[in-house]
Amino acid sequence: MSIALIQQYFPNLSVEQQEQFGKLQELYTEWNGKINVISRKDLDSLYEKHILHSLGIARVMEFAPGTKILDVGTGGGFPGIPLAILFPEAHFTLVDSIGKKITVVKEVSNGIGLKNVKAIHGRAEDVKDKFHFVVSRAVTQMPVFLRWLKGKFEKEQFNPKHNGVLYLKGGDLAEELAGLKTEIFDLKNYFDGEFFETKKVVYLSKGHFNS
Repeated sequence: MSIALIQQYFPNLSVEQQEQFGKLQELYTEWNGKINVISRKDLDSLYEKHILHSLGIARVMEFAPGTKILDVGTGGGFPGIPLAILFPEAHFTLVDSIGKKITVVKEVSNGIGLKNVKAIHGRAEDVKDKFHFVVSRAVTQMPVFLRWLKGKFEKEQFNPKHNGVLYLKGGDLAEELAGLKTEIFDLKNYFDGEFFETKKVVYLSKGHFNS
């Protein structure tokens, strides 16, 4: 699989965006050989299991120019880097507690010329800035995750959805999300393939859990 998979679902990419997505396979293969951030078998399906999966958030939310987004537990840069390519006028802060992973984020971002990404080695709780949205890919159980985000949200709102969380999760979420007012979007409704059958984007407005 290649960038053609991304173009299938996002046909209006600029030439620069096509080039940036196109370079990701080589860069992640190179850096994964030094610092393991993606399983070896997943490298062969990078565009489906990591890049397109990350862009599932873009099917739910089109970030307006000037939107500030925090990617918590970004690992090697997912979902932050693919989203930063797709939304060059939004601002992304990618944080991870493992320094080696942030090294990969910085090198990949620099390698494709991303100007809208800041990478931080640390914990989400220690990030002092405020954001319109927080994104993540299944770093922990949702109730734990939400505790990390207290005081992280901007009050100003100018996106189609209220400021809040967009969380990529899989499987049965009924127990984990009990008592939370969420919107759940099944990625199988947006993307083809067995991989997306159980994958979801969970949206929570900041008003549901953050004063």
